[in-house]
Amino acid sequence: MAEPISKQQMKCDEATAKSLIVDNWNSVKSAVSETAQRCGRSPDSVRVVGVTKYVDAEITSWLVEAGCHDLGENRPQLLESKFQTLDDSNIRWHQIGNLQRNKVRRLLPAEPLVHAIASERLLNALHNECLLQSRSIDGLIEINVSEEAAKTGLPIDQLEPLLVHWRELAGSSNAGLNITGLMAMAGWGTDETAAARQFAKLRELRDQMESPTGISLPELSMGMSGDYPAAIAEGATLVRIGTRLFQGVLPTD
Repeated sequence: MAEPISKQQMKCDEATAKSLIVDNWNSVKSAVSETAQRCGRSPDSVRVVGVTKYVDAEITSWLVEAGCHDLGENRPQLLESKFQTLDDSNIRWHQIGNLQRNKVRRLLPAEPLVHAIASERLLNALHNECLLQSRSIDGLIEINVSEEAAKTGLPIDQLEPLLVHWRELAGSSNAGLNITGLMAMAGWGTDETAAARQFAKLRELRDQMESPTGISLPELSMGMSGDYPAAIAEGATLVRIGTRLFQGVLPTD
């Protein structure tokens, strides 16, 4: 994975970059709000997670200044570093990539929303480390809705057992891991119509799980720059937008 770019690597000067990031953020927010309204939903029902893996902490701070306070990182070491550098209580951190169990301990001080819980072992590691640190964090179970062998995510038929396991693990404790919803990514190369079917499958799966497990799962993390309108139409509450926020700034544009 490429390293995040710094100010010296941008394709424009700092003042131009800051202006572009403001314009990009406002454009994305407007597009997401308009899409939500067309679907009969409140604009406030969809949060944009700005994916900042492409840029370093300084450029990330410009996105925060533009108004984005939900920041997503793929690599836990970068999330940890940016959390320490930016030190802003208004930022809600999101660990959106795969998470190894040996990275959990260092990640938890940022109290991120963990989007990609796809195994009982990772769920246990997160919950137990939260208890050790007397913390409470939210997590989403990643589902392989496309059912592609190469894709990450929990097989659909393993969701209910994992939710039941978490309910028994969590008990009535105020600390620990709190499962608040599901996450999925559309399969590789799917068009918007196919992506919409997969997002609908995730929403239907969530609805099917809430009654037998007694667990409320309000969050649906699905949709990225190319397919977020379909995700919002199917109930997404979190959409992950990355390169669109840095158009004109990244050297590879």
